[in-house]
Amino acid sequence: MAAFKIKVEGLVQGVGFRPYVYRIAQKYNISGTVKNITDGVEIIAQGENNDIKSFLDGINKGAPGAAQLENITVVETGLQSFSGFAIVQSEDNSHTITGISPDIAVCDDCLKDMATQPHRLSYPLINCTNCGPRFTIIKDLPYDRGNTTMQPFEMCQVCWEEYNNILDRRFHAQPLACNHCGPTYQMVADNKHTNITSEILISAAEMLANGKIIALKGTGGFHLMCNALDDAAVSRLRASKKREGKPFAVLFRNIGAIQQYAAVNSIEEESLTSWRRPIVLLQMKKQLAASVTQGLNTIGAFLPYMPFHYLLFEKTDLPALVLTSGNLADEPIVTDEDKAKLVFKDIADAVIYYNREIYNRTDDSVVRVIAGKERVLRRSRGYVPSPVKTSLKVDGILATGAELVNCFCIGKGQQAILSQHIGDLKNIETFTFYTETIEKFKRLFRFHPELMVHDLHPDYLSSKYVLGQDTEKLAVQHHHAHIASCIAEHGLDEKVIGVSFDGTGLGEDGHIWGSEFLICDLEGFERYLHFRYIPLPGGDKAVEEPWRTAVSYLYQVFGPHIKLLDIPFLNKMEEKKLDRIIEAIDKNINVPLSSGAGRLFDAVAALLDVCTVANYHAEAPMHLEALTVGSVSSRYEIAVGEVISFAEMFQQLIEDIKKRTPVEIMATKFHNTIIYTVLKVVLKIRRETALNKVVLSGGTFQNKYLTERVEALLEKNNFEVFSHHRVPCNDGGIALGQLVIAAKRRK
Repeated sequence: MAAFKIKVEGLVQGVGFRPYVYRIAQKYNISGTVKNITDGVEIIAQGENNDIKSFLDGINKGAPGAAQLENITVVETGLQSFSGFAIVQSEDNSHTITGISPDIAVCDDCLKDMATQPHRLSYPLINCTNCGPRFTIIKDLPYDRGNTTMQPFEMCQVCWEEYNNILDRRFHAQPLACNHCGPTYQMVADNKHTNITSEILISAAEMLANGKIIALKGTGGFHLMCNALDDAAVSRLRASKKREGKPFAVLFRNIGAIQQYAAVNSIEEESLTSWRRPIVLLQMKKQLAASVTQGLNTIGAFLPYMPFHYLLFEKTDLPALVLTSGNLADEPIVTDEDKAKLVFKDIADAVIYYNREIYNRTDDSVVRVIAGKERVLRRSRGYVPSPVKTSLKVDGILATGAELVNCFCIGKGQQAILSQHIGDLKNIETFTFYTETIEKFKRLFRFHPELMVHDLHPDYLSSKYVLGQDTEKLAVQHHHAHIASCIAEHGLDEKVIGVSFDGTGLGEDGHIWGSEFLICDLEGFERYLHFRYIPLPGGDKAVEEPWRTAVSYLYQVFGPHIKLLDIPFLNKMEEKKLDRIIEAIDKNINVPLSSGAGRLFDAVAALLDVCTVANYHAEAPMHLEALTVGSVSSRYEIAVGEVISFAEMFQQLIEDIKKRTPVEIMATKFHNTIIYTVLKVVLKIRRETALNKVVLSGGTFQNKYLTERVEALLEKNNFEVFSHHRVPCNDGGIALGQLVIAAKRRK
C-alpha cells in the first residue's frame, strides 16, 4: 500500500477532469481525494502499487477531449485513513493559476438530452462538464459557479442532484441549468416581447425566410443573422452594418450542407467539427447570395455550436445563414442586450437574447488549412485563453501587441497567455475594450506587470498605453516580433533566417518596413535584405487606395514615360489625378517610404484592375490570390542587389497587359515571382551563414497559394521550414514575439 500527492497542471478545470479522475479511482480501487486548486488539480491517491500505476496511466491516456495536461508531478506521501475516493472543496492557494478552458461547442450527448430529458426539452442553453460556456462566463478562479456569471441562477432540485452526483455527466458543471432554473431566451420584435422559446424559434425561422435580419446573442457577443441565399437581405445587412466589401461568415446547418457549397477535405472537416467550432476558410464550389463573398472564391464556413443554433435549424429548411459579428464598422462586438436593442434598432428586425451576462467578449475564431495543417488566422472563441508553453521564464511581462488585429499577451511562469482577438485599435470603443480586458486578465490570472513591451511605433495606441505607465518598458521592432512569435510557437531558441512579409511596421531607419529577410534570434536581428523602398502617396491613404501605390511603382520604373504606357489602368485615370501623385512624389510631399510586401500586392492588384480602392484591410491581396491557377508555373524577373528590385517585373507585366494576357495568368506569375524571390534570397543567406532554418511570418503568409508553394520549394531545397499554426501569422501573433524577446533580453 502506498500514497501519493499528484498535481496536474494545464487545462484541467471546467472540462470534466475531476469526475473523470473519480471514475478511474473507482475502477482501480484508489482511495483519496481530488480538488481544484488555482494552479491545477491536486489528487491524493492511496492504493496498491500496481493499481496506482494503472491509475496514473489512466490520467495520462484517457482524459476528457478538451483537457490539456501540461505537467504531472507525483510525490510520495504518508498513508491516511480514507473511506473511499471523494471530490472535495476547491482551494485558492497561490498566485499561480491553472489553465482556463475556452468555450466548448455543445456536445452530442447534450443534443440528445435536449430531445429526451423532460426538464431540458428544447432547452437552448443546455450544457455539461464536456461542453458549454467557459471563458466567456468566468470572472475569477477557482472555476466554481460563484465565480461565473451563472452565480445569480439558483439550481432547482433536479439540477442540484445532478450537480452533486459523482456519476452524472453534469457533476460540478458550473453553467448547469434547465428549463426550470436556468437563463432564458427572450425576443423583441415590432415592440413586442416574448420569452417562450418555441415562439421565438418559430418567429425567427419565419423572419429569416422572409428576408429579415435578426440580432442574436451568441456565446461571446451578438451576431447579425439573415438568409445566406437571399441577396436582398444580405445586401441590406451589408449596407446597414457599413461593411461594403468584406465577406460574411456563413453558418451551415450541417457538414452535408457545407459540402454542397464548398470543397471540404478531411483536415478541414476535422476543424469544422472540432469542439472549438471555428470559421474555416474553404474553396467555394457553389454560389450563395453574391453579396456574401463579394467576388472572392472562398467561403468562411462554420457549424452550429450553441444549442439555439440547432433548434433554429429544426424550424427552417434554409441550408445556411449569414452569421456575422454584431458590431458597427470597426467597433467591438456588442455583448449587452440593452445596447444591442439601441445599436441594432435600425438594422435588425428582431433582437434575440438570453439573460446570462457575457463577462469576456469573444469573436468567432477563423482558421485556414494550408499545406495540410490548420492555421489560426483569428484566435478567439474556442482557442483563448489556452496558453503557449515557452522555454523561457516570461513571468510578469505584458506584451501589448500592434495596432491592427490586436491581441495582447501576458506571461505566467513559462506560459504565454494570449488575449482574445481585440481588433483594430483605432477608435475609443476598441481601445476601451483593450484596456478593460487587460485589467480582467490581471485579476483572473493573478498577474502584475513588471515589464511592459510595445511596438517600436510610438503612435500606436498599444504603445501609448505602455508609455503612459509607470513601469519598466521595452520597444520591439515589428518584424523582429513577427519572427520571434513563430520561433516561440515552435520552441526554438537559436539563430534563424526570418522572412517577414506584411503591409506595415515601423523600421529602425524611420521608414515603413514589410518585406524583411532577417538573420535573427530572440535577442536581436540583422536586416539582411528587403524590397526596394517605394514612396506611398498620401501615406495611409495609399493603403485604402491601392491605385496610388501602383502609380508610384510605375513612376519609379518608367519615370516621365509613365504617361506613354497606354494601358487600361492609366487610360481610365484623370490626368490631373495622375499629375498630383507625380508632383507629390517629386516634391516629397506626404510620401513616406515603404518596403511593405503588402503594398506590392496592392500595386499589382490595382494595375490589373482587380482592386483599385480597398473597402477593408488586405482586400486587394485577397482578390489577387483568388485569381491564381495552379497550372501556371512561369514568373517574372527580379534583381537582387543591395535591395530587391521589381523594375523588370513591372516592365514584363506591362507587356503582358498590352498583349491582353488573361488576368489569372498575370496574377499567378506575380505570385510565382514572390515565391522565387524568397528562395533566391534564403539560398544566398545560407551560402553566407550556413543557417538552414527558415521562419516565415507576417500577414502575407495568410495567402494559401503563396505559403504552400514557398514551404514546398524551401523543403525541396533541404531547408527546415517553420510557419505558424496555433498563433496567427498576422499582427494577432505579434504580442507573443514581443513577450519572448523581452524575456530573452531580461534573462
